[in-house]
Amino acid sequence: MSDEGQYRQDEYDVVDEPVDEAEPVARRARRRRGNNVKGCLAVLVAAAIVLGGFYFVVTRGVELLRDQFSTAEDFGGPGRGKVTFQVHEGDSLAAMGRNLKKKGVVASVQAFTEAATAEPASTGIQVGFYRLQKEMPAADALEVLVDPDNILKNTVTVPEGLRVADIVAVLASKTDFSAAQYEKVLANPDGLGLPSYANGNAEGYLFPSTYDLGPKETPKSILKAMVTRWKQAADEADLEASAEKLGYTPDELMIVASLVEAEAARDEDRGKVARVIYNRLEGDETNGLLQIDAAVNYGLQQKLGVALTTEQLQQDTPYNTYTRPGLPPTPIEAPGDAAIAAAAHPTEGDWYYYVTTNLRTGETKFASTYDEFLGYKREFQDYCETSDAC
Repeated sequence: MSDEGQYRQDEYDVVDEPVDEAEPVARRARRRRGNNVKGCLAVLVAAAIVLGGFYFVVTRGVELLRDQFSTAEDFGGPGRGKVTFQVHEGDSLAAMGRNLKKKGVVASVQAFTEAATAEPASTGIQVGFYRLQKEMPAADALEVLVDPDNILKNTVTVPEGLRVADIVAVLASKTDFSAAQYEKVLANPDGLGLPSYANGNAEGYLFPSTYDLGPKETPKSILKAMVTRWKQAADEADLEASAEKLGYTPDELMIVASLVEAEAARDEDRGKVARVIYNRLEGDETNGLLQIDAAVNYGLQQKLGVALTTEQLQQDTPYNTYTRPGLPPTPIEAPGDAAIAAAAHPTEGDWYYYVTTNLRTGETKFASTYDEFLGYKREFQDYCETSDAC
């Protein structure tokens, strides 16, 4: 076989390729030079990738060494001005550091995380608002955050048995908002989370409890928190399922709960008071008349505990349980956990009456017959003759 008919390499030293004898010599030379250039480019690209990777590794290594052996940027202190800083639910120490840097409290995230790593108490930083300063040493900022006593809060206690108007008065006296601002929200309660069966009326659904209010609270957020707390109590009492079991609606159980709150002097008697209410609603003994003074007072817009006159007992309002059988149309005050649980799970018994025979101790006696009730009533009258509590 001739040299020209074999695969060969020429002076360009490219990959072997078959020779087309018909191709002009000049064109064949140009094509070979082009292939050689492409090969060189491929080699250069591969070299660049290798060198680039090497550069990245070296550069990153230098950065890591620098981070390891350098001192994190930190403020010298003592700080200036005021900054309200919030720790959110689920914030990591790094997230706190980033947020502190954004607020201008610390100079660097690293300074804060290094201080936190050295302080075991940093794992227990609580959610809430804290008063800090701008340009604080990271260790000083951490010292504030690890102490739960530094959480900014306004503690407001709303006791059981208050009406909405009274709750608003408490909130207005304990916060920076006026009664009118709370009333405006209650007049348009969308967004508070009230159940549909409340029909937009918050009476009975602003749960009595102690609330820690942060600096960013609003009248709406405060009232919404109270409704949310009511939902918790309702869920714990299994309100809706209990209402169905007892043959009532959830709103009727809330009305019963409010009556229990108003009438029961002791927690241990709440279940019995609830049973008396159901027995009077369902039995023939009292023709469905509850005869509860607290409901009458609510209808007359009088304060709780005010003694009623014969004339007042005859005034026909939707809340007069002496003249109208059945439940009043709405709750009459805010029941707490025990009252809601009692309405949902009343004590078994055949009582129709109860009399608190000792106002100091709250001792209450329950009767199944009217004659028995009259005996307890005389006992209470005798008590009043010898006690200044009446």
